Parts: sequence; C-alpha cells; structure tokens
Amino acid sequence: MNCRRLPAAVALLATLGPAGPSRLHAQALQRSLYVSVLDDAGNPVPDLGVKDFVVREDNLAREVLRVAPADAPMHVALLVDNSAYTSRYIRDFREAAKEFVLGMTSGPVKNEVAIIGIAERPTLLADYTSDQKKLLSGVGRIFTQSQGGIYLLDAIYESAQALKKKEASRPVIVAMATDGQEFSNRYHDQILTALKGAGAAFHAVILGPPGAEDVRSTEGRERATALDEGTKTTGGRYDNVLAASALPARMKQVANELTHQYLVTYARPDQLIPPEKTTVSAAKPGLIARGTPVKDSGRP
Repeated sequence: MNCRRLPAAVALLATLGPAGPSRLHAQALQRSLYVSVLDDAGNPVPDLGVKDFVVREDNLAREVLRVAPADAPMHVALLVDNSAYTSRYIRDFREAAKEFVLGMTSGPVKNEVAIIGIAERPTLLADYTSDQKKLLSGVGRIFTQSQGGIYLLDAIYESAQALKKKEASRPVIVAMATDGQEFSNRYHDQILTALKGAGAAFHAVILGPPGAEDVRSTEGRERATALDEGTKTTGGRYDNVLAASALPARMKQVANELTHQYLVTYARPDQLIPPEKTTVSAAKPGLIARGTPVKDSGRP
C-alpha cells in the first residue's frame, strides 16, 4: 500500500512545491523606510542599491526588495530657540535657519516647512509652506525674547500632534536650540509617544558640548532623555555644536541629508505580532545609516 501511494504523494509535492514559496512571498508584507546614508564626513552617499542595505526586524534579516531616491514631499517643523539664552547668538541662529530653509526648498520636490519659536511657548513664525520667500520672511522674525525660557519639549509635542492631525505622509521635526534650562513640564515618554503617533523623524542640533544638558532638575533630565531616545528611535540625528558660528553649516548639512535620502522597501512575513525594533545599516563598512519607517507602508 505504501508503494502504491508514493507516486501520488510525489505528484502532490511536485504540484505544491513551486507554488508554496511563491504563495508565501505573495502573502508577505512590503514595508519601507526613509534612509539616510552618510560617509565619515557627514555627506550623503549616492548611487546605492539593494545589496548596499541590511534591514533587520528584532535582529532577523529581511529581504530588501527595492531601493530608490526618496522623492515624497516632507512636512518639516523647524523649532528654533529664541529664548534669553540666545541673546549673544541670535544672528547665528537666524543664519542657520536661513541655510536650512534654502536647503529644503531649493530642489524640485515641494517640501513644506514651518518655523516655530520656542521661547515662552511654541510660537508660529511661518506656517507650513514651500514658498521660499514666505519662509525667509519668517526667518527674519526670529528675535531673542529677553525674558523667555526654553520650552523645547512643549514645541516637539505640539508639533508632533499637529503633524499627526495634518496626516502628513512624511513628517519631520528639526530642533535647533541652546543647552539652557528647560521649562516644559512634559515627560520624555510623552514626547516619544507623540513622535511615534505622528510617524515623525526627529533631529536635534544643540549648541553646547555633549552631556551639557542640566540634569539636576526633572525638566533637564526629561529633556536629555527625550533628545537622546527621540532621535535614536525615529532615525534622526543628534548633534552638538560647540560654537554658534558653526550652526549655519551644520543646519545646511541636516537639510542636505534630508533631501538625499533613500526609500528602501523590504519584505516582512505576514505575522500577527509586529516587530518591536527595526534597524537598517549599510553593507559597506565606514558608512552611517539611519532609517525612519514610512507611515502605513505595509501591503500584501
């Protein structure tokens, strides 16, 4: 009886064999990341392909399917410190904001930028627009508030909430601030939850040496943690600049990174429990890769 059944079993395997993997591949989800790849000088690396990226979910390697330039327009909230701590540096902050605006709006992609002052309370200096002239006019409204404290965490939280409400498909928050005392009464987990809810990448450029955040107060500790974990978990960068005169060049570099990202699409098995952690790295040694998940990019 076993001998008589064997040909039928072989025939069944032959029928299902080729279709099995194909069917499983068809059922896999496709996920995407916006990825920055930088060399050791901080410059974007061009002309990369599928074999140049390694994507892992919970330390499990995933198949990279496609790599293309990221050309979807961004909504970028630029948070600028205009508190009393900037009194000696306000020209540098203004020039840095100008360089960032020019970098984000001079290319063919119609990125929209908003400029928000963070002294006393988050204050809109220029609403979201791709109009370079309007944005530069907003830059001209960046002045030090002589009695103003820093409310950076409030600005991050409110910007993330606004981007979520706007349903921005490629949201980004970029903060440029001094290392002065924080006055926001928010906890870092609120910030991380808001960033995740908006699907926003968060980047921070801080004037002051690394580790100079005032962690003696609760506000200072929460800010330090929010900046560190917020940038790491969203695929952003966290830079410290020692001299205010270096801010314009650094903000130009941030804009250059954002406008030269890749869209990396990979396959994920259809599973009930989503991964806790997704990481991307460059296959070539010496390159730095950072990735931000694309909102609602999964599809069978």
